[in-house]
Amino acid sequence: MTTDSAAPPRLLGVLFLGTLLAALDIAIVGPALPALREAFGLTERAVAWTFTAFVLANLAGLPVMAALADRVGRRRVYLVDVAVFAAGTTVVALAPSFGVLLAGRVVQGLGASGIFPVATAVVGDAYPPERRGRAVGLLGAVFGVAFLIGPAIGGVLLAVASWRWLFALSLPLAALVFVLSARTLPESRAAVPRPFDAAGVATLTILLAALVVGLSGLDASAPLDALAQPVVWGPLVLAAVLLGVLVRVERQAPAPILRPGLVARRPVQAACALAVGAGVVEATFVLLSSYAVAAFGVDRSTASYLLLLLVAGVTVGAPVAGRMLDRVGARPVVTVAMALVAVGMGTVAAAPSLAVHLVGTVVLGLGLSGILGSSLAYILLSEAGPDERAVAQGLSTIFLSVGQLVGAATLAALATSSATAVGGYRNGFAAITVGAVVLAGLARWLLGGAGAEASVPAGPLPSGRSRSLS
Repeated sequence: MTTDSAAPPRLLGVLFLGTLLAALDIAIVGPALPALREAFGLTERAVAWTFTAFVLANLAGLPVMAALADRVGRRRVYLVDVAVFAAGTTVVALAPSFGVLLAGRVVQGLGASGIFPVATAVVGDAYPPERRGRAVGLLGAVFGVAFLIGPAIGGVLLAVASWRWLFALSLPLAALVFVLSARTLPESRAAVPRPFDAAGVATLTILLAALVVGLSGLDASAPLDALAQPVVWGPLVLAAVLLGVLVRVERQAPAPILRPGLVARRPVQAACALAVGAGVVEATFVLLSSYAVAAFGVDRSTASYLLLLLVAGVTVGAPVAGRMLDRVGARPVVTVAMALVAVGMGTVAAAPSLAVHLVGTVVLGLGLSGILGSSLAYILLSEAGPDERAVAQGLSTIFLSVGQLVGAATLAALATSSATAVGGYRNGFAAITVGAVVLAGLARWLLGGAGAEASVPAGPLPSGRSRSLS
């Protein structure tokens, strides 16, 4: 393990670029979807798999890449991840068919799955404890940067070139990251690698894939008839069965990816529920460009620029939410944030004009800023012991991915099977509005009463002094 004095001055900058490489690929998918649907003659249900395939592969790859990095070395695995991501990007950019494009998205997701966690582990190796939080926070901020510049890049490229350039643009950055990482990253590995929960990873991946396939078959015009179809009820039943299997597997695993004792705590359950809700809302981000094109007749490049207002809401609200956590605790912040999500999503669902729609997206961004990031980290760090912090943060990633997968599959199915795509999207947005109201009440209950006054382990919180959740 290296120390801060031995860490190359450029190390954090190189890791920043690598994380940006993976984050940009998520940020530009939304603007690309209308163009992909037109290029391949796809339905909303089908084109949503562009996002879903990446998220599913990314989720499955996260624990695998982390385990490999512990065993064969961080630098080696990081370089392989960047190369795999670039290979997948090449396949996507050159894809002659949608099936080939999806295969490339899976490869991209697997490559991207190791970039951020390995970068975080490198920071842990290279910097002392008092500087790690700042470094990891900087890497986490990359995702906000990506969502700020991604829609703008998408709008420019779609105005002057084809959708293929949205993905091909990542290749020069991938080459730069690979060269700089080969020169800069120190080689290190875990002194005592954690056992790898292969059974848990496999069960969770198959469960989520079955859930997405089942939800993708929903039909808004005839929901009961759709549920009677084997292609719908079969995967959903399989997902339900695998949920029980996953609980049993995780209880027996020496190092489970879902630690049962941690998940059993009410505040952690609240954080997991909030993560699912935030993931569902994030899935709407990806599909809002398609909705704007269908509902308000804007062109594809303009639709991508509209996402900037939503991101502006997140950017403005995030520091405010962080400061309020210090003053009033998690429960009031989360309650207000979910109320804003409900108002914003309800406005988007009912918006009679583009101007009202944009107001709704800003409010939606403000609400989401109070759920993601600092609030989830605040709750999880308050409940996790010193040996549970990595697992607790992993829970946030897993449940965010669950929400993203469920949200994208369900919204796309509603848009495809409703009388009109616009009506389907609005029904989906209305359902999310109701879910946000329910989630606000659920989170308020889970964060109150017993267990609400949790002590945080020694060390600073994500944003301050208060150590009470309510």
